[in-house]
Amino acid sequence: QVQLVESGGGLVTAGGSLRLSCAASGRTFSTYIMGWFRQAPGKEREFVAAINRNGRSPLYADSVKGRFTISRDNAKNTVALQMNSLKPEDTAVYYCAAQTAWGTQVTPTGYNYWGQGTQVTVSS
Repeated sequence: QVQLVESGGGLVTAGGSLRLSCAASGRTFSTYIMGWFRQAPGKEREFVAAINRNGRSPLYADSVKGRFTISRDNAKNTVALQMNSLKPEDTAVYYCAAQTAWGTQVTPTGYNYWGQGTQVTVSS
Protein backbone atom coordinates (compact mmCIF):
# COMPACT_ATOMS: atom_id res chain seq x y z
CA GLN A 1 0.00 0.00 0.00
CA VAL A 2 1.28 3.46 -0.93
CA GLN A 3 0.03 6.63 0.72
CA LEU A 4 0.49 10.00 -0.97
CA VAL A 5 0.01 13.38 0.69
CA GLU A 6 0.12 16.60 -1.32
CA SER A 7 0.88 20.05 0.04
CA GLY A 8 1.64 23.52 -1.25
CA GLY A 9 -1.56 24.54 -2.97
CA GLY A 10 -3.15 27.95 -2.50
CA LEU A 11 -4.29 31.18 -4.08
CA VAL A 12 -1.95 33.12 -6.34
CA THR A 13 -2.36 35.92 -8.88
CA ALA A 14 -1.67 35.32 -12.55
CA GLY A 15 2.03 35.30 -13.34
CA GLY A 16 2.91 34.03 -9.89
CA SER A 17 4.45 30.77 -8.74
CA LEU A 18 3.60 27.87 -6.47
CA ARG A 19 5.47 24.74 -5.51
CA LEU A 20 3.52 21.57 -4.83
CA SER A 21 5.03 18.70 -2.91
CA CYS A 22 3.95 15.10 -2.50
CA ALA A 23 5.23 12.84 0.26
CA ALA A 24 5.00 9.10 -0.32
CA SER A 25 5.07 6.20 2.08
CA GLY A 26 6.83 2.94 1.35
CA ARG A 27 10.39 1.74 1.15
CA THR A 28 10.34 1.27 -2.61
CA PHE A 29 9.57 4.85 -3.69
CA SER A 30 12.53 4.85 -6.06
CA THR A 31 10.82 2.13 -8.12
CA TYR A 32 7.62 4.15 -8.70
CA ILE A 33 6.89 6.34 -11.67
CA MET A 34 5.33 9.51 -10.27
CA GLY A 35 2.87 11.83 -11.91
CA TRP A 36 0.87 14.99 -11.36
CA PHE A 37 -2.65 15.39 -12.67
CA ARG A 38 -5.25 18.11 -12.27
CA GLN A 39 -8.99 18.38 -12.41
CA ALA A 40 -10.96 21.57 -12.87
CA PRO A 41 -14.68 21.79 -12.03
CA GLY A 42 -16.78 20.05 -14.65
CA LYS A 43 -13.76 18.67 -16.47
CA GLU A 44 -12.01 15.34 -16.60
CA ARG A 45 -8.79 14.70 -14.75
CA GLU A 46 -5.90 15.58 -17.03
CA PHE A 47 -2.22 14.80 -17.17
CA VAL A 48 0.22 17.51 -16.10
CA ALA A 49 3.65 15.92 -15.69
CA ALA A 50 5.39 12.63 -14.97
CA ILE A 51 8.85 11.58 -13.91
CA ASN A 52 10.50 8.19 -14.15
CA ARG A 53 12.36 6.30 -11.47
CA ASN A 54 15.72 8.00 -11.89
CA GLY A 55 14.34 11.48 -12.50
CA ARG A 56 15.41 11.70 -16.11
CA SER A 57 13.32 12.47 -19.19
CA PRO A 58 10.29 14.05 -17.54
CA LEU A 59 7.07 14.33 -19.51
CA TYR A 60 4.85 17.41 -19.63
CA ALA A 61 1.47 18.32 -21.02
CA ASP A 62 1.79 20.87 -23.81
CA SER A 63 -0.24 23.34 -21.76
CA VAL A 64 2.41 23.49 -19.01
CA LYS A 65 5.61 22.86 -20.93
CA GLY A 66 8.18 25.56 -20.21
CA ARG A 67 6.31 26.76 -17.11
CA PHE A 68 6.15 23.72 -14.83
CA THR A 69 8.99 21.51 -13.63
CA ILE A 70 8.63 18.10 -11.99
CA SER A 71 11.38 16.72 -9.79
CA ARG A 72 11.86 13.95 -7.25
CA ASP A 73 14.06 13.19 -4.27
CA ASN A 74 14.25 9.42 -3.79
CA ALA A 75 16.13 9.83 -0.50
CA LYS A 76 13.20 11.78 0.95
CA ASN A 77 10.37 9.93 -0.84
CA THR A 78 9.07 13.15 -2.33
CA VAL A 79 8.08 14.51 -5.71
CA ALA A 80 7.58 18.20 -6.41
CA LEU A 81 5.92 20.33 -9.06
CA GLN A 82 7.30 23.83 -9.46
CA MET A 83 4.72 25.97 -11.23
CA ASN A 84 5.77 29.32 -12.68
CA SER A 85 3.96 31.90 -14.81
CA LEU A 86 0.65 30.61 -13.57
CA LYS A 87 -2.50 31.36 -15.54
CA PRO A 88 -6.16 31.38 -14.48
CA GLU A 89 -6.69 28.27 -16.59
CA ASP A 90 -4.27 26.41 -14.30
CA THR A 91 -6.89 26.59 -11.56
CA ALA A 92 -7.74 23.05 -10.49
CA VAL A 93 -7.30 20.43 -7.82
CA TYR A 94 -3.85 18.92 -8.32
CA TYR A 95 -3.27 15.26 -7.59
CA CYS A 96 -0.09 13.31 -7.04
CA ALA A 97 -0.12 9.76 -8.36
CA ALA A 98 2.14 6.71 -8.19
CA GLN A 99 2.55 3.96 -10.74
CA THR A 100 3.89 0.78 -9.21
CA ALA A 101 3.29 -1.52 -12.15
CA TRP A 102 3.75 -1.05 -15.87
CA GLY A 103 1.32 1.37 -17.49
CA THR A 104 0.98 4.52 -19.50
CA GLN A 105 2.34 7.63 -17.83
CA VAL A 106 0.02 10.19 -19.37
CA THR A 107 -3.44 8.89 -18.47
CA PRO A 108 -5.00 8.42 -15.04
CA THR A 109 -5.60 4.73 -15.69
CA GLY A 110 -1.85 4.15 -15.66
CA TYR A 111 -1.58 4.99 -11.97
CA ASN A 112 -2.74 2.85 -9.09
CA TYR A 113 -2.26 5.16 -6.10
CA TRP A 114 -3.54 8.71 -5.64
CA GLY A 115 -3.31 11.48 -3.13
CA GLN A 116 -6.34 13.43 -1.96
CA GLY A 117 -5.44 16.51 -3.95
CA THR A 118 -4.55 20.11 -3.23
CA GLN A 119 -6.40 23.16 -4.55
CA VAL A 120 -4.60 25.65 -6.76
CA THR A 121 -6.46 28.85 -7.60
CA VAL A 122 -5.01 31.46 -9.95
CA SER A 123 -6.78 34.80 -10.03
CA SER A 124 -6.61 37.15 -12.98
